[in-house]
This record gives sequence, structure tokens and C-alpha cells, in this order.
Amino acid sequence: MRRDTFLLAILFLLLSACAVNPVTGKTELMMVSSAQGIEMGKQNYLPMQQSQGGAYDVDPALSAYVQRVGSRVAAESGVSLPYQFVVLNNSVPNAWALPGGKIAINRGLLTELQSEAELAAVLGHEAVHAAARHTAQQISRSQMMQLGVAATAIATSDSDYGNLFAGGANLLAQLGLSKYGRGAELESDHYGMLYMSKAGYDPQGAVSLQKTFVRLSEGQNPDWLSGLFASHPPSQERVQANIATATTLPVGGDNGVDEYQAVMRKTMATVPAYKAYDEGRKALSEKKNDEALLLANKALDLYGDEAHFHALRGDVRLAADKYDMAMTNYSRAIERRDSFFYYHLQRGIANKELGNTDSAVSDLNRSLELLPTAPAHFALGDIEQKRGNLPAAIEHYKVVAKSGGDYGKAATAALVKLELPTNPGAYIARACSADGSGNLVVTVRNDAGVQITGVQVAVSYTDSSGRPAQERHSIRGPIAPGQLGSVNTGMGPYTAGSSCPAEVVAAEIAN
Repeated sequence: MRRDTFLLAILFLLLSACAVNPVTGKTELMMVSSAQGIEMGKQNYLPMQQSQGGAYDVDPALSAYVQRVGSRVAAESGVSLPYQFVVLNNSVPNAWALPGGKIAINRGLLTELQSEAELAAVLGHEAVHAAARHTAQQISRSQMMQLGVAATAIATSDSDYGNLFAGGANLLAQLGLSKYGRGAELESDHYGMLYMSKAGYDPQGAVSLQKTFVRLSEGQNPDWLSGLFASHPPSQERVQANIATATTLPVGGDNGVDEYQAVMRKTMATVPAYKAYDEGRKALSEKKNDEALLLANKALDLYGDEAHFHALRGDVRLAADKYDMAMTNYSRAIERRDSFFYYHLQRGIANKELGNTDSAVSDLNRSLELLPTAPAHFALGDIEQKRGNLPAAIEHYKVVAKSGGDYGKAATAALVKLELPTNPGAYIARACSADGSGNLVVTVRNDAGVQITGVQVAVSYTDSSGRPAQERHSIRGPIAPGQLGSVNTGMGPYTAGSSCPAEVVAAEIAN
């Protein structure tokens, strides 16, 4: 395709991808339809919850209250969406919205708010992100960025728990927690205040909320910086804009300080327990196992019904290879909350280490139903390999290999070990060229990630009688990862740039 024709096609695509913002009435780039956005939100809402601690089910009355306040504000958006509001069992102060009105607020943010009006301001802000399709816009821009890169290449030449996601977090998960632009934040503040005012709330709640956020951001609190402020950066500009918006709205309205304090009473009483738990998680990540166990026990003494606290004690025991004790802790967590992937994952790993293969498979598969993770697939790959079911093992390892990190490297190594003898071409690239005399030279590149040797290539040709034949040639090894090896076959003539007649047919991992 000629460059000008291709660029015209891109221009047509841009023009056809424009849509009216249902909140502002402005025409904007939008490659994701409303129906697609709703389906994206629906498919990703539960996995996103799982990856961030799961739903906060300790206080059902609080969850019902947040849903009620959120629905009251969102009803004023004038945009018909299947709005849902969930409280997440996460201490990091944050809130987010997916396309289609799927909204979440963390327990850690609720404990910092002072009134129902401030809660309405947060939920109204997120409702605007959903109604104005800000995340869908980010997806559209991401797609256009990728398309723009491809277009340039073609034209110039005539590609928490969240880190356990198998294959890495998908685009929607990344955008659901990514930083919104200045315009989207100001737009969400402005229309969110309009919604809360129409719903009967005092818009001054949004002003006091932004003032608090600016003060906290100046304090450089790491919890806030990694949570709400990472995706919704506060600024004095936003405070002033909210003050200006408030002057255009009716004075007064519900503040709901007493109502909010009353409904938060049970959750506020558990704050010291979750603080001990969070400190225990940090200690465990720093390999301070004894300190982590003390903190887990402290959390359980303060509030023994929280499943996360039992799981932390299980993680400490698992790290110490005390698998039987870990199993008991994970089972206690599952008794209290069967719907969270992590407890099943960890109990499955403990079962695997104890040799309880069938129980391990059951637990690991249950965890995958709730959230696909690299550790679960990797453990199942190991189990299937020991069972001799190599095709199933390979499929599990392939899922993990895409995720990168330590699990990805380990899965790639396992795949190489299983597949290299029978499918060397999957891990060794080859190319053909000609020497000065026109003889065929075959060059290979080791993409296996481990040192290999015994590489052989088979060159196909037609013999003097017109029948197909092959000739094998060995390439000197070993060849380190990413390095090249070559052999001059002495066969010719070969015309550079024509189809490469060589295939990699043998290789092995070097000792």
C-alpha cells in the first residue's frame, strides 16, 4: 500500500471513530462502542476485585450503604449504565471505575473520609469517569498509538495480588488504575459535583475532600501516593475549580456526618487489626518471618474473623516449609471466605509440597476459576509433568511464559527442556545467506534462554534424478542465549533473499 493511501485510510478511521461524549456533548475520539465498554467492564470487574484483595464482606451493611449512595448520585448522570459499586478489602486509599459503570472504592479510602457528602463526591467523580467513557478514551488512544507506530513503520519501509496475573495485567486492568489526564480529572470533578448536588448532597463535600487530598499529597504519604493520588493526582487547581463550581450550585444539602460515622463504626474498630496485618505483609516481603508471624497473631487477636489474617499466618508457615501448619491456616481462611483466589492458590501449593496431588489440583483449579495466575498455572504444569501428561504441562507453562518475571523465566526453561528435543525450531531462529561463491550459509540464533548445543539443520534440495532429498549439517556449539552460530553447507548455488531451504531439526540443552 502506498504511503498516501495508507495515511488516508488512517484519517478515515479516525473520523469514523469519533463519538459524542454523553456527559459533555463534545465530539471525541472513541474506538470502543458503548456496548463494548459495558461488556469490557462486566468481564473485568470481578477479576479486578480479586487482584486487589477481593470484596470487603466483613461488614455487609457498609457495602449496601456505599451501593445506595453511589446509585443515588449516578442516577443523576442521565447516562443509562448498569452501575455497580463495591468496597474492596484493601488498605490502600483508592477508588476506580471501569467502563460500563463498574466502580470500586477501597476500605482504606473509606476510613479517611468524614461524611456521606465526601463519599458522594468520590463516587460521583468515578461515575463521571464511567459515564464520560474516560477509560474507553484511553483504550482508544492506546489503540491509535499502536496503530500509529505500525503506520510509521509501513510508511517508511514501503509491533498487591495484581502482579500474579497470568500473562500480565491486561490493557483494561492497566487503564482502570492508570493516571487520568488533567482534563478528565477536572471534568469528573465538575460533573460529579453537579450529580451530587442534584442528588441532594452538599457540594461543599467535594471542596473539603480536595483540600484534604492536597494536604495529604504534600505530606508524601506512601499509601496515598501509591493509591488514589497515582491515578487521580490532586492539585490546587482542582481545589479552586471545585470552589468555583460550588458557587454555581444551590447552597446546602445533605452532609451526612453522623450517618457516615455510624455506618463506619464497625470498620473503624478494625483499623488497628488491619494495620497490624499490613505491617505483617511488609515484614514477610522483607523476609522477617518471625516479626510477620507476631503481627499476624496480633491482627487475629484483635479481629479473628478476617480470613486475610489467617492467610498471612499460612504464608509465614509456607515460607518456613511448615506445610501442614500452612494448610490449616489456609483452610481456616477458606472457611471464612471461599470466594477469594489467593487462599485456594496457597493451599494448593502447600498440598503440592506435601504430595497431595489430587487435592493440590482441585485447589489450584479453583483458584484459576477466580483469577488466572502464573503461580497456579506453573504449579499445575509441574504436577502434569510429573504425571507424564506432557501436552497438558506444556500448555500450562506456555501461559506462564508470557507473564515475564521469575515465573515466566522458570516456565520458559521448563518449556525448553520439554520441547527443545522435539520442536527445536520453536526456540531457535534460522536464516539463510550466500558466501562469496554462492554457497548456502545457515545462521541460527538461540532464543531458548538457556545455553544449547548439538544444533543440526536439514537442508532440502532436489537431487539429480529430480527427487526431494535432505542433507544435515551440524553447527558448532555451545551457543549462549541470544548468540548466533552458523555453518557453511558448501551447497549451492543459493541466491541471497530467496526462500530459505534449511530447518532446525535437532538441539539439546548444554550441560
